[in-house]
Amino acid sequence: MEVRYHKNLAEGKWFTLSVSEQMGNIGSEVGRAIKRKQAGDVDRLKSALDRALELFDLTMSDPRWLKTRRLREVARAREVVCDLFFGDNIYGSTFESLEKYFFQFAVAARINK
Repeated sequence: MEVRYHKNLAEGKWFTLSVSEQMGNIGSEVGRAIKRKQAGDVDRLKSALDRALELFDLTMSDPRWLKTRRLREVARAREVVCDLFFGDNIYGSTFESLEKYFFQFAVAARINK
């Protein structure tokens, strides 16, 4: 996996974060993508989605989550995001449902700090 946006995180810091912190950070990028989509800003939308997908991939490569249910959840969340932005939205997701899903991780990360 080529890391273009989060080189410092890929060098190890990302793997010290809890899953709540990782997913909360992904959610921030997804939130930015949603705002760019609603504003019709295609260039910044693509950039936010690229960053979110890179963070998903970093999380999925975290050795702590390999062979766990956590990995399946992260992979499914990535699939749902891609389906909403690029696919036919077979999961019936909405921007609001994604923001609500990721917000829970941000709250959990804040509580656990």
